[in-house]
Amino acid sequence: MVSFFICLALLIGGYFVYGKVVENTFAPDDRETPAVRINDGVDYVVMPLWKLFLVQLLNIAGLGPIFGALQGALWGPVVFLWITFGTIFAGAVHDYFSGMLSERNEGASISEVCGIYLGGLMKNVMRVFSVVLLIMVGTVFAVGPAGLIVKLFQEGGVTGVLANTEFWLWIILAYYFVATFLSIDKIIGRIYPLFGICLIVMAIGVIFGVFTHSEFVIPEIWSNFSNMHPKGTPVWSFMFITVACGAISGFHSTQSPLMARCMKSEHQGHTVFYGAMVAEGIIALIWAAAGCALYEVKDGLSVGLQEALAGGQSAAIYDVCSRTMGGVGIALAMVGVIVCPITSGDTAFRSARLVVADWFKIDQNDLKKRLVLCVPLLAIGAVVGHLDYSIVWRYFSWTNQTLAMIVLWTASMYLFREKKNYWITAVPATFMSAVSMTYFFCAPECLNLSTAIAYPVGLVLAALFFGIFFYATRKDAK
Repeated sequence: MVSFFICLALLIGGYFVYGKVVENTFAPDDRETPAVRINDGVDYVVMPLWKLFLVQLLNIAGLGPIFGALQGALWGPVVFLWITFGTIFAGAVHDYFSGMLSERNEGASISEVCGIYLGGLMKNVMRVFSVVLLIMVGTVFAVGPAGLIVKLFQEGGVTGVLANTEFWLWIILAYYFVATFLSIDKIIGRIYPLFGICLIVMAIGVIFGVFTHSEFVIPEIWSNFSNMHPKGTPVWSFMFITVACGAISGFHSTQSPLMARCMKSEHQGHTVFYGAMVAEGIIALIWAAAGCALYEVKDGLSVGLQEALAGGQSAAIYDVCSRTMGGVGIALAMVGVIVCPITSGDTAFRSARLVVADWFKIDQNDLKKRLVLCVPLLAIGAVVGHLDYSIVWRYFSWTNQTLAMIVLWTASMYLFREKKNYWITAVPATFMSAVSMTYFFCAPECLNLSTAIAYPVGLVLAALFFGIFFYATRKDAK
């Protein structure tokens, strides 16, 4: 339990200390922001700071810091270290620069931002990459909740259309269309802060339940500093890929421009971007602690948690909430596993619309032009939702962290050009390059090579990427 509180204190302290270092490095000023200068009433809308923070938290979080943290807890309390230091030195830095670089470039989508600092080739790669990733995220976060709603009705003895997955899939996609099409303050700006509060309340309720039940004990890192995964899955680099949203996630960079278009002042970036990521890290830490505390450990392995997750991630969340909070927890869990994925799904489609709009320079003030983008995007989502994309989805974790890697290299080039301390982004960029490349070479769904090959190749490629960056900076300096 002591190690949990140390990590919690580090996360909070990281926001005030290292977060301020990151902010001072970027050096926000009093220039007019895109939200004030453009203010089109659709995507560029000034929002108050508290609303910006809660909407950003929900956009980047959803169920990511819950699912990922519970799965990460299979490795034992060592996951606390990745959540803590990953959030402070990588994830929050990544989110801050993805948001602020977008803000400095008229609220541009992350693909356009990458193109500005890494060149035209990378811009086009990121455009395609981002749209495919966002449609995939939006679709999965429609199919999943639809299935959960049907399960609830079926368990309640309800039959007919209300117990039909197809019906609920179309209902959710219809909502996605409305949320994607309307201005950001009509739905997202009004109701998402409430769901963001719900996500926070869930986490507080879980940790309070852990502390008030004597049978639940959060293990210490120093007493369990070993790989506790029942399948013996290596910590490097599988744990770093599995726990994405609770430490660092490339998906966040596609969401940050949404709030970059709604800030009244650049000085809000520290709270909105760095702060929301720290809040997500705290939520992930709590759920990882619950995963370590509630379930049986046998022969140094997390067998109890493995059994809970075998019933499905939603079932595991339901179990944690019911055991820590009782009936209230069950109600919160149902809201969480249904509403939170939907709120991430609709902003994914909204981000996809903005990426395409930036790509082809399509003015989004015109209702007809918004329809031209919304209809085909949601149509593609509907088609994908009826396909067996499970094999493709297995690549999501890797592509997600690869996207984070690219964004960190983008921020590094920006800082170099501005003659600022680029090490604060280049170091985590190199680290994530090693993580991403190692996973690509050894993961079963990728090349499935032995760790004896994957580990050194991953490190060599990370060093190569840093070398390319170093060469580019020297060439640019001339």
